[in-house]
Amino acid sequence: MKICNSSQNWSETKKMYQTKKLHILISIKESYERKVAAISASISKLEEQMSSNINDNEI
Repeated sequence: MKICNSSQNWSETKKMYQTKKLHILISIKESYERKVAAISASISKLEEQMSSNINDNEI
């Protein structure tokens, strides 16, 4: 019986570890998605400013 309990505890421990790891990985993914969104916004804004500068120089 102890072997079954031990194996059951191992199974529960493994599941807890995997759940914690999943949450950490999701958190990291969301962090990178926010960074990519910020970089994309910066690129768009810079392109907009550069386009505006080109149009201002033509006038």
